[in-house]
Amino acid sequence: MDPFLIKAIQLLLSLSLLIVLHEFGHFIPAKLFKTRVEKFYLFFDVKFALFKKKIGGTEYGLGWLPLGGYVKISGMIDESMDKEQMALPPKPWEFRSKPAWQRLIIMLGGVTVNLVLGFLIYMMVLFVWGSSYVGPEDMPRGFAVAEKFKTFGFEDGDRILTVNGEEFENSVDINRFLFMRDIKEITVIHQNGEEETISVPEGIGSQMFQEGVMQPFVPIQNAVLDSVIADLSAYKAGLRKGDSLISVNKQEIGYWHEIEPITSENKEKEVEVVFKRDGDIMSVMVAPDADGLLGVYSKRDFNVQTKDYGLGESIEAGFNYGYWTLHDYVAQFKYVFTAKGATQVGGFGAIGGLFPDAWDWKGFWLATALISIILAFMNILPIPALDGGHVVFLLYEIISGKTPNEKFMEYAQMFGFFLLIALVLFANGNDLYRWLFD
Repeated sequence: MDPFLIKAIQLLLSLSLLIVLHEFGHFIPAKLFKTRVEKFYLFFDVKFALFKKKIGGTEYGLGWLPLGGYVKISGMIDESMDKEQMALPPKPWEFRSKPAWQRLIIMLGGVTVNLVLGFLIYMMVLFVWGSSYVGPEDMPRGFAVAEKFKTFGFEDGDRILTVNGEEFENSVDINRFLFMRDIKEITVIHQNGEEETISVPEGIGSQMFQEGVMQPFVPIQNAVLDSVIADLSAYKAGLRKGDSLISVNKQEIGYWHEIEPITSENKEKEVEVVFKRDGDIMSVMVAPDADGLLGVYSKRDFNVQTKDYGLGESIEAGFNYGYWTLHDYVAQFKYVFTAKGATQVGGFGAIGGLFPDAWDWKGFWLATALISIILAFMNILPIPALDGGHVVFLLYEIISGKTPNEKFMEYAQMFGFFLLIALVLFANGNDLYRWLFD
């Protein structure tokens, strides 16, 4: 099956699961507080629904527009903008008739479900499959180090022992940690066997991002292709999995890390790539994209270990995994709110890219857990039309004792809705641009 189709199926299945559970997070407390729920929909039923059935006063349905889902709660100013209902006197079963603390619980229900679900999935994944890691002894060649980091004292062939004085279990996580965590010092063992603790400048992640040093540490590996991304330049030129690169732009290639400096100097310019396939020497012309990437990944030639967890251990480790996943996602927003970072924002294409090319349950659940945590965070942002916007207004009501003006709420809801549409169009526009021009 085509990798694109596999990713699309996984994305649809994952989002369907997460949306339904998110909406149940609102539905269940609404029912507990005897609030009428008029509709419960997976996807949006603009003009018509693919399926609908009324059960116990609630219409359950499947919409045709896969941009989310919703529950329509009586007496609530939401995306339905039901002004006729709001113009009538409040009824006991309506959202607006319930105490503010009950309305707050109803609004927080969806975010809570997504957050808890993400943590539970991580616990399950660790219990069933364990976690993968690469220790310093598993990569005897060590890392190839970016020139900027060599000025700090790092050397090609370094292996990482500790970060901030603590044992660093998974060496290949180092780049992510430098971007997302507060790294002050790294202890390495050089190829000559000497250990050295090297201080890292404050704000190194922002420096790396602005200067385009996205992978300061790259495992030293042979230049053999493990995968070639469909529809990108290398794939279109004819490079395939298993090809062994010999030279790029007439410069001999011995190891994988030697490719990036050449392609970075030739962004969006065609370079000759000479490679070996089944004993034959061949060459193609490939144009690196605007980031200097060809759209290829190397064949891993270092050892990957697996750590197994008992039930109790998986609960603790899964909670930590979820916590740091949320932490890192929030931390990366300091890069998003920059001119360069805005161009990296992605929509459904970027989300689909989180899933593996071939069906793999571990990969599927890891991606689903990440998306669940992302949905929780994004939904709690204080933007009208999102759960977080409603929460802000409810907190104002609880603290001040005053209910926000309904007309103001309507305008705020409209503003939030159009803002979200603009963000969706922008993010998916970035995906389309990258697909067309990368």
